[in-house]
Amino acid sequence: MNKGTLYLIPVPLGAGPAMAVLPATVCVRAKSLTHFVAENAKSARAVLKSLSTDTPLQKIEIRELNNQTPNGALLELLSPLRQGTNVGLLSEAGCPAVADPGSALVALAHHEGIRVVPLVGPSSILLALMASGLNGQSFTFHGYLPTEATAREKCLHDLEKSSRQERRTQIFIETPYRNRQLLDALLKTCSPTTTVCVATDLTLDSEQIRSRPVAEWRRLALPDINRRPTVFLLQA
Repeated sequence: MNKGTLYLIPVPLGAGPAMAVLPATVCVRAKSLTHFVAENAKSARAVLKSLSTDTPLQKIEIRELNNQTPNGALLELLSPLRQGTNVGLLSEAGCPAVADPGSALVALAHHEGIRVVPLVGPSSILLALMASGLNGQSFTFHGYLPTEATAREKCLHDLEKSSRQERRTQIFIETPYRNRQLLDALLKTCSPTTTVCVATDLTLDSEQIRSRPVAEWRRLALPDINRRPTVFLLQA
């Protein structure tokens, strides 16, 4: 029996119809599937509903894969693929397997010889980098920085030093309700000449992208980024 294909299906970065930000070919593929793995089943159903799937939602199988999923459960998630059924992998927002627990399933699929097909869609990390004006030839995504103040300050110093020495853009994110604390730490810790970009609500009507030196940030009213998905970038 031929194995199914694991399709990596991007989703919108915020509220709104999926068809507004996803290519038509991606929407068609997602609509045709009956089995999905998602970080959150409720969120996944909302995306699929906005796509008007070919199969009624109540007949679509959605299994969850998130940070609480034990490693031993991953094999079972591949079961439909082993039986020849195509499966879609959905993230909570943006691209699956990028800053997302789905990467573990993708790795296992490769191990079992299952075809993996990434589909085109919004990535907050790349969109922020594109719009930042910072170095797009050399960059590193660090995920979440330490939340403890002293450890976070040391991390920012290290990132700034590395950026200065290697002309590298440093990219990171924060839990939305701690966005302002991270921005405050950036402006307190970094050199006045270091450029900081703050990219908020990407692809949404409320999108804001601002890129300027720390010295300039310190003179201006700071943007309202509380509880809004935001990507931070710096280049020294």
